[in-house]
Amino acid sequence: MSAAAHVPEGGAQRYGHAAATAAATVVGEYSTSFARACRLLREPVRGHVRTVYGLVRIADEIVDAADLDLSDEQRAAYLDALEADTIAALDTGFSTNLVVHAFAATAREHDIGPDLVHPFFASMRTDLHAARHDEASLDAYVYGSAEVVGLMCLRVFVGAPDAGPELAAHGYERLAPGARRLGAAFQKVNFLRDLAADQDQLGRQYLPGTAFGTLTDAQRDAALDDIDADLAAAAPAIAALPRSSRRGVRAAHDLFSALSARLRATPAERIARERVRVPAPTKALVVARTLLPAGWRS
Repeated sequence: MSAAAHVPEGGAQRYGHAAATAAATVVGEYSTSFARACRLLREPVRGHVRTVYGLVRIADEIVDAADLDLSDEQRAAYLDALEADTIAALDTGFSTNLVVHAFAATAREHDIGPDLVHPFFASMRTDLHAARHDEASLDAYVYGSAEVVGLMCLRVFVGAPDAGPELAAHGYERLAPGARRLGAAFQKVNFLRDLAADQDQLGRQYLPGTAFGTLTDAQRDAALDDIDADLAAAAPAIAALPRSSRRGVRAAHDLFSALSARLRATPAERIARERVRVPAPTKALVVARTLLPAGWRS
């Protein structure tokens, strides 16, 4: 059977299928680690999570892609337009932007509202004018840029067909703290991993108390202690997720744990100069371990 035979025939369904495919393509272009973990999510959860990250990726590129040759004013205008389009699509269920259309379909089905969308765009907007952060501004930035994304995904997880009535009714409130901690951990790991690029290419310093071009081992360890505490706090929430999402989220958690460990073993002065990566074979092993029964992991 050809791939075309799987495409819905109705106009609205075909458009929705095209939108979801566009979102999946965007996600696949930018993150190998996320793509690995996402493949462990069962459908329809996998498709919905891709639509969330598709929108996140577009907004991130608007503010971060240096070679777009746009002024900060132009980037702000594009970001404002994307936010307005997204909010309108939450109401109407339609957008001419395929990635926004796909996100809106997921959001409307899973009760993802403006209360999560607005903080995300506020943090993206912060990147256009804030070069440094203090503790308070960083907390606000991490909430909008990462924690609300974790909450959006949690809405999808507890709305899955296999979630069960108790998790569907009360799982979001019960698991939200863990989802926020996991999102925060992911973002904070990225701050360390991308330290050199953020400073040299974007002129940003996310970690309070650090100076441009420098990082001490003590600062590295303090940041990683905070990250590892977030990862540990998120683990019980992951264990409580439905089977349709548990392995995929566990794989993402473990991949970032591996990156945290690799950063801790890397001299701080090197982190300040270059991007630290987890080798592809190690990533594959981490993901493979999530397929084993819990008692077999070591």
